[in-house]
Amino acid sequence: QVQLVESGGGSVQAGDSLRLSCVVSGRTVSVYPMGWFRQAPGKEREFVTAVSWSGSNTYYSDSVKGRFTISRDNAKNTVYLQMNSLKPEDTAVYYCAAGLFTHYSADRYYNHGSYAYWGQGTQVTVSS
Repeated sequence: QVQLVESGGGSVQAGDSLRLSCVVSGRTVSVYPMGWFRQAPGKEREFVTAVSWSGSNTYYSDSVKGRFTISRDNAKNTVYLQMNSLKPEDTAVYYCAAGLFTHYSADRYYNHGSYAYWGQGTQVTVSS
């Protein structure tokens, strides 16, 4: 059984940083794309960032580009999301997701339907 467990969320002030972690069990994460999505109250789940299986390609939404960094440690079956210069509009539940196939075309990384496994989410709250 594949499980994704996020951690590292919390309540911070605008301008602060947080690092989210996603530990995957039941599956070797090293050969699959991984992504982070978020969902704010009353809004649809949106793409935040993703990384290819090798880590050589990363993708970011315009709203977080330059502030967030995704990385992966395949030896630890873990994916990270470093979030800097946080803004109140970053407030959301953040979800980690694992892809189903090793190779994706670039556009597939942005689509939540491309991901087969999801974590339970971790809350990030940024106050002004």
